[in-house]
Amino acid sequence: MTLPIIVDTERFSQAANLFLIGSADEVPSAAREAAKLQQFQGELDQLCYVDGGILVGAGDGSDPLALGTAAMRLPEGDYRIEALPSGYTLENAVLGFALGTYRFSRYRKSSTPPVLLIDDADLAERVNSKAHAVFLTRDLVNTPADDMGPDALEAAARDVAERAGASFSVITGEALKEGFPLIHAVGRAAAIPPRLMDFRWSGGDRHSLTLVGKGVCFDSGGLNLKPGKGMALMKKDMGGAATTLGLAQLIMESGLPINLRVLIPAVENAVSGSAFRPGDVFKSREGQTVEISNTDGEGRLILADAIAYAAEESPDRILSLATLTGAARVALGPDLPPIYSTDEAFQKRICEAGMDIGDPLWPMPFWDRYSDYLCSDIADMNNVPSTPFAGSIIAAVFLKRFAGPLNFTHIDTYAWMPSARPGRPKGGEALTLRALYRALADEFSTDWQ
Repeated sequence: MTLPIIVDTERFSQAANLFLIGSADEVPSAAREAAKLQQFQGELDQLCYVDGGILVGAGDGSDPLALGTAAMRLPEGDYRIEALPSGYTLENAVLGFALGTYRFSRYRKSSTPPVLLIDDADLAERVNSKAHAVFLTRDLVNTPADDMGPDALEAAARDVAERAGASFSVITGEALKEGFPLIHAVGRAAAIPPRLMDFRWSGGDRHSLTLVGKGVCFDSGGLNLKPGKGMALMKKDMGGAATTLGLAQLIMESGLPINLRVLIPAVENAVSGSAFRPGDVFKSREGQTVEISNTDGEGRLILADAIAYAAEESPDRILSLATLTGAARVALGPDLPPIYSTDEAFQKRICEAGMDIGDPLWPMPFWDRYSDYLCSDIADMNNVPSTPFAGSIIAAVFLKRFAGPLNFTHIDTYAWMPSARPGRPKGGEALTLRALYRALADEFSTDWQ
């Protein structure tokens, strides 16, 4: 795999200089005339070619990945960091550049990205590992459903597990019907059978974490069919699974001292004669019955069985990631995935990490009073309430029921950048991956920060 950040003494000395600049006052004196002619003010996303190198705008300093602009827009070649503004850490600057080198080239030839030369081997290793975890997530989300069905997602998960020496198992198709009836019901109409992937990796410590990622490889809405516009981005409805795999890869590659389990229910919510219907009632793995109010509320159904399965082992933490509700986007937009947690200290740690490294989340409550909206006349609960209110919160409350009294955290991510930003090309994005890793690394006191 190509390394966006490399250590090479000879090439380092010949690389072009990059100056990350926050304002016109920070422009080197020898370059001020050229910067003025090009109207360079140090604004975020600005580039300016001058004798001695390239000026890159950092703006007000609020985006730690500002140097990503250089990697996204500069031609192939070797570059090195010559100057950073006050308040910028070298690690964030290097990571911003690394993330900006991403190109999705599966279906068409793309430009060769530039390379950043540094003289710190440990930093290069850390940043390349994080970048490759993000790139994995982006590749999975960007791949259309015809090439990223449940079987292809299984192959990707198996590859991540086997490269790390993790054990891997999968339950597929009709074998799900007895133990995982909700996963089976959602996926039974598709040509490619549903499945539940399960892999385990031991970090040699008593602490245990189970990640659960929503793997709806395409969501038509089922019999409650989405309009065409609503289906346009539904290849990304497995963004929770993709982010889970990226995070798992990073945890295992960096050797966090934790026992990790990953559960990914993978389905296509399709339309056929065998599709599940509004009004159907299914008994979940956990035992509660669920009335199907809307077949477009499929993500919480497959997660419910997987979360219940995770809870049977009583891990220290269960963490679910899912592109679950449009309500989360209405409330907080594409940049701020809401995070729900029964552990307020853990929730705060993740949010603080996200703000620090440019991977933000926003804390939201498990408002249990809204459980009333899940009432059903004929079953223990509905999957989707009739009220238009608090859609993301109600979905989170639904999932929490299946975790029981255990420590449970849920993130309702978007997994997509609707427009490019420094270090973040338009398309699939590993929102929350870096924040979660940082919080977990801090919690388990390793050298990886």
